[in-house]
Amino acid sequence: MPRLEKLRSPGHGEKLGAAWRTVWLVLYGPFSLMFRCTYRNLERMPATGPVIIVVNHVSHIDPFLVAKMIIDSARTPRFFAKESIFDVPVVGAAMRGMGHIPVKRGSVEAIQSLRAAVDALEAGRLIVLHPEGTVTRDPEGWPMAGKTGAARLALLATDVPVIPVAQWGVQDSFDLYRKRIRLIPRPRHTLSIGKPIDLSAYRDKKLTGVVLREVTELMMRQLRDDVAELRELPAPSGELYRWTRTQRPSKGAA
Repeated sequence: MPRLEKLRSPGHGEKLGAAWRTVWLVLYGPFSLMFRCTYRNLERMPATGPVIIVVNHVSHIDPFLVAKMIIDSARTPRFFAKESIFDVPVVGAAMRGMGHIPVKRGSVEAIQSLRAAVDALEAGRLIVLHPEGTVTRDPEGWPMAGKTGAARLALLATDVPVIPVAQWGVQDSFDLYRKRIRLIPRPRHTLSIGKPIDLSAYRDKKLTGVVLREVTELMMRQLRDDVAELRELPAPSGELYRWTRTQRPSKGAA
């Protein structure tokens, strides 16, 4: 049975900084009222120490729900986010205050982002990544093939647990690709914390393109299996869906 209770309580868990406390006051209440979230296996979240969370991406709104789940699990999330967001007045300052990490994709500056993430992990922080890089375009909503950034971080940060978080539900009510926003009835969303992904076979290997792609494939297939459990469907047996920004979304894509 899913665990519904929250692990965060006064005096318990990782402390929220001033920026996070402000976000909690402004967003936490409304999101709790707008969305009905169910958590599974919340006890699998490490109470302390560095953690890399990899999560499938089903809706533009789901990062907020992932953040809520992590806060409820008594940890504080730190996301990779587009560098342009940090240039927005007030928002950028809040993002930095919360410890999020700016990323400029497709440039050498992305390496600096990875270094910042490694530094955060060495300080015992929790980092969240969406390996797909965008909301899934798989026609059936399954996790797609991922980008290699999460794999690179996992292999740079030796012995840090990599934990998959599968999610499903809110995309039926909040889908910007289909221009669908429906908040009545109250959208339901389920998030499930999986078991740490075993990367021991790759720890001493050189970070070649082949190795990074293999580790990324391993992460995304685990997420696909965990999403299948949430959907109560068999996991697809074929290749992960691959999408590029130059192709049109398939008809009916999530």
